[in-house]
Amino acid sequence: MSRLFVVVAVAVAVIGVAVGVEAQGLVTTQKLSAPLANELVGETVAACAQKGYTVTAVVVDLDGVRQAVLRGNGAPIHTLDNAFYKAYSAASLTLARKEDTTRAVAERMGKNPPSTVPQTPLPNVTYAVGGVAIKAGGTTIGGLGVSGAPGGQFDEECARAALAKIQDRMK
Repeated sequence: MSRLFVVVAVAVAVIGVAVGVEAQGLVTTQKLSAPLANELVGETVAACAQKGYTVTAVVVDLDGVRQAVLRGNGAPIHTLDNAFYKAYSAASLTLARKEDTTRAVAERMGKNPPSTVPQTPLPNVTYAVGGVAIKAGGTTIGGLGVSGAPGGQFDEECARAALAKIQDRMK
C-alpha cells in the first residue's frame, strides 16, 4: 500500500509541475527594433565601403528571420545568401557554447577529430567567417552576417565596427 501511495504522490507532483509550466503561457524574447536593425546593416556596409569592400549585411533574430538586409553598391548577388547564412549561423550555433562568431565555431570544430558518423547538412548553416552574434547584456539576441569583402576576417571586422557604434542602444 505504501508503494502505491509513493507512485500516486510522484504522479501528482509531476502533473502539478507540468501544469505549472504550461500555465505560464507567454515567452518574452528580445530583438533589435526595425530602425536599429536597419541602422546596423547600414553601418556595416558603410564600414566595409570605407575600406573599399562591396558587401551585403543581414540581421536575423533568434528565430532566423531576416530583420534587415542591405546590399551595398556593386556587391555580388551571392553575397545576399552568404550574408544570411552567416547571420543565421551566428544566431543559432553560438548559443550553446557562448561563442560569439562563426569563426569561433569553425575553430572549435576544426580541433575536433574527424567523425565516422554521417553528417546531415543543416539548412542555412555555414562555418564561414563573417557572422557575429548580436548581444544585449551578454545574451545573444540575433546575428549579423556580412559577405563580400576579400576574406571573412574583413567581413567580421566590418560587423564588429558597426556593432560597436550601436552597442550603447542595446540595453
